[in-house]
Amino acid sequence: MTPQPGPAARRTLDETPYTGSGLRIVRLANFVTPQSGGLRTALRALGAGYRAAGHEPVLIVPGTAVRDEETDQGRVITLPGPVLPGTGGYRVLADRRRVRRVLEALAPDRLEVSDRTTLRWTGEWARRARVPSVLVSHESVDGVLRTWGVPRGPARGAADRLNARTAHAYSRVVCTTEWAAAEFTRVGARNVVRAPLGVDLTARHPALHSPQLRRRCAGGAGVLLLLCSRLSPEKRPGRALDALAELRWRGVDAALVVAGDGPLRSRLTARARTERLPAAFLGHIADPAELAALQAAADVALAPGPAETFGLAALETLACGTPVVASAASALAGLVGPGGDTALDDGASYADAVLRVLARPVAHRRAAARQRAEGFGWQPSVAAFLAAHDAAVAPRPDGSPSAPDRCPRHPAHS
Repeated sequence: MTPQPGPAARRTLDETPYTGSGLRIVRLANFVTPQSGGLRTALRALGAGYRAAGHEPVLIVPGTAVRDEETDQGRVITLPGPVLPGTGGYRVLADRRRVRRVLEALAPDRLEVSDRTTLRWTGEWARRARVPSVLVSHESVDGVLRTWGVPRGPARGAADRLNARTAHAYSRVVCTTEWAAAEFTRVGARNVVRAPLGVDLTARHPALHSPQLRRRCAGGAGVLLLLCSRLSPEKRPGRALDALAELRWRGVDAALVVAGDGPLRSRLTARARTERLPAAFLGHIADPAELAALQAAADVALAPGPAETFGLAALETLACGTPVVASAASALAGLVGPGGDTALDDGASYADAVLRVLARPVAHRRAAARQRAEGFGWQPSVAAFLAAHDAAVAPRPDGSPSAPDRCPRHPAHS
């Protein structure tokens, strides 16, 4: 007998199943909150794309209580999950039995997982249920461990062991960049595919630039820097203050605006106050239009996270015509290209890169930033992710999938 969902979830999970001609793609993700950044944006855009292609996306995320709602990205089921200490409020789907019951009730055609740590067990569930599964790699394990202070050798060894087990557990591993894929190919994984993320090129546009907003945010300063990031250790937000302090020491009249929240916020605000650095901490900006206007207003944005595998906030900023200075150690080094510059992991290097960007004519640097972003729309991203599932990319006029679904089973399924 198939286990049933608990009483709190039964009201919605026992409803009439989907009867469309597409695939039911069930997605699992941890570390998603109303204040989340890139992952939340990607999940929403991909879900909406799957739905437009004639499939039924179902997203399962952790929260404070059970919820089940229809949204523009498809069905979203929230299950209670505890807060992970030290993450600034991120929750995880820790109740395996409950998640398993919900998966069995949903009977997915495909499984997509966005957490290779606490949710890696779902690969084995999919194998037993004979459901083709995809693991989406949103971070570099090697890079994250090193930002936490783990020495390079032990970090690489731990990452290799985890990645080898992960690649074996799922039918396919999706990486958004070659940089992200490198740690899987290093362990000999042969089921890795590339699928870049995207950006809404209409909602993010250089025309959003407002000189009035820029003057207000800069507070009279000649250069306005922007950090749009979660304020957590792996993002290295302190480097933005390092860069600001270095620039001002060199005589550059610069100010910094920080959009984002996280466990390091109080420490960063205290430092800025102590050192009398002109830095405004705005917290999480929930309104996408307000955030886009801020991204368009800045002169240069900083993306100092060394473990970024793609960097949606940076891509959004480029789409707004604002150049980005990114960590030379991250995947953004290849993504930014002529739309900005790169820096080593210290304030002086970031200051140098900011000055190199500012030395370019304003029109030239803003046009180059926008041009770089135009290669990353959401439509090709959705198509690449659906291809990883061997799912139809677009519906026929009669609503049926435009191509047969021939997703290979995990090798262990045969």
